[in-house]
Amino acid sequence: MSAASPVMPTYAPQPVAFERGDGAWLYDTDGRRYLDLLSGIAVNTLGHNHPRLVAAIADQAAKIIHTSNLFEIPLRTALAQRLVDLSGMTNVFFCNSGLEANEAAIKIARKYGHDRGVDLPEIVVYERAFHGRSLATLSATGNEKVQKGFEPLVPGFVRVPLNDIAALERVAADRPNVVAVFLEAIQGEGGIQPARNEYLRAVRALCDRKGWLMMVDEVQCGTGRTGRWFAHQWAGIVPDVMPLAKGLASGIPVGAVVAHGAAAEVFKPGNHGTTFGGNPLAMRAGLTTIEVMEDDGLLENATAMGEVLMGGLRRELAGVDGVVDIRGTGLMIGVELSRPCPQVVGQALKAGLVVNVTADSVVRLLPPLILSREQAELAVASLAPIVRDAAAGRAA
Repeated sequence: MSAASPVMPTYAPQPVAFERGDGAWLYDTDGRRYLDLLSGIAVNTLGHNHPRLVAAIADQAAKIIHTSNLFEIPLRTALAQRLVDLSGMTNVFFCNSGLEANEAAIKIARKYGHDRGVDLPEIVVYERAFHGRSLATLSATGNEKVQKGFEPLVPGFVRVPLNDIAALERVAADRPNVVAVFLEAIQGEGGIQPARNEYLRAVRALCDRKGWLMMVDEVQCGTGRTGRWFAHQWAGIVPDVMPLAKGLASGIPVGAVVAHGAAAEVFKPGNHGTTFGGNPLAMRAGLTTIEVMEDDGLLENATAMGEVLMGGLRRELAGVDGVVDIRGTGLMIGVELSRPCPQVVGQALKAGLVVNVTADSVVRLLPPLILSREQAELAVASLAPIVRDAAAGRAA
């Protein structure tokens, strides 16, 4: 992006422009093909140009795209019911993005506290967390580089390390104004760092004991990416608040906050709102995404293809100095190196792969859930030598 570009320089994009896609493949403006192992950062659940999604979007656009929340929207009710059924929770607020969903979760927690007589409610958040870039979600995020230059941060957050229940117990003993715990089931931007199942269960028990809300951010790890509809379901728990977005409508912008129990009763008319959230086009895309996932067994495919990717990478990178860990669940995988490796993105593009590096040293893979075994095996064969070179400090 040149200095003269009319686009504000908030990104440093790679010198590739994609003009079309087909399944798990992307094609650039020169006609070159790439295997998409990022899916728009966990967005393109059904890959590209999925015939059922394309037909549903076209059909809906020909009927009605937007009406506003001043009127009933039957498709909104239908998608909310599907999410309630899949999650075992109570009700849903629709918005436009993960940031907006997380912002709404923070507002639910604060109003929940005020309704209980807590004048200055506090929310427990986590080191290395990422919840968005609005002032509130930025303040909840555990990344000083993202926060720098936007101070003063929003108060009311207490930060602890992930998977350390003793640290959370100390907060419970020392901070009487805490009303909620807010964590990602798997930290995506933080380097594919999972909250262990036993930790999630311990947090659930502590929240129940203290009367806190347990809020689980599933913006990146939800909607089937880990092989369950929602990543926290591996722990056998139900949260009080669950933000969703990214893959929920396979590329059409949508966010959702699913609430349960007392959290489902916090918002009343006038407490929160949105212009575009819940519009018929996004709701139709969300419903179609879920239908295709069910009909085509994409949760099972996420588990199976995740095993192919993880197993292959572990085999090919076994014993390689500089490879710290290969971790993940389903099709949310991170390969951690002992040194920063931003060059992997460009080298992968040269090899016909789309990947991402997060937390400076973690190669992140978030393929579409339609990934085939042949494509997963190709990904391993193409990516492993690039990672070996990066681990050794070679430019490749």
